[in-house]
Amino acid sequence: MRQIFSIASLLALTVAVAPACATKKFVRTEVGNVNSKVDTLTGTVEQTQERTRANEARIGVVDTKAEAAGRAAADARAAAGQAQTAADTAAASARTVNTRVDTVASTVAAEAAASRKLIYEVTLSEDAGNFTFGRTDLPDEAKSSLDQMVNKLKADPKAVWIEVEGHTDNVGAPEINERIGLDRAEAVKKYLYMQHQVPLHKINVFSYGEVKPVSPNNTRAGRAQNRRVVVRVLS
Repeated sequence: MRQIFSIASLLALTVAVAPACATKKFVRTEVGNVNSKVDTLTGTVEQTQERTRANEARIGVVDTKAEAAGRAAADARAAAGQAQTAADTAAASARTVNTRVDTVASTVAAEAAASRKLIYEVTLSEDAGNFTFGRTDLPDEAKSSLDQMVNKLKADPKAVWIEVEGHTDNVGAPEINERIGLDRAEAVKKYLYMQHQVPLHKINVFSYGEVKPVSPNNTRAGRAQNRRVVVRVLS
């Protein structure tokens, strides 16, 4: 009887202890898993921190370069501003000098014109059988008038200057008319030099184009009078 009781007690103790052993093993397994996960997370965090530090270093380099670029841009803007100021100052000085030169030139020209005396004038226009519309060559009638003028000058020789003005009507573009007027004046200058050996430095030519008409341009006769060359002899 006592032996049976002992066996029964041993069985009861075995049944009681077995679940406890199984629970401890489970706990140890789960703890191991948790520790493994913690170790993995710790490694990941460390890697992330390392990447963050590397990124911060790269960002610092970029910031340094950006600051340097900003300073360079500011310096460039300052230099450009100084250059613009210098250019504006130079332009203002040039305008001042040009104004003074123009004033002096105008004064000299006015004094020279006032000191000279008109002694002869010839007008070569289409209505007198000379320059025709759009033509710049010198007609025979114009040559004859210039020959008469030079013969009169030879009969009373003196120091003279000759001004030759080219004029047109208002048909066509102003810039084209100005060129035609100048070409007509140049044709007269060439004839005086080639035919009568008048020194070139004594002949001044310029063109008014269409801006100084002597007759209205709304009629054919008026336009013919405006297509002309005026030759003035000054002493």
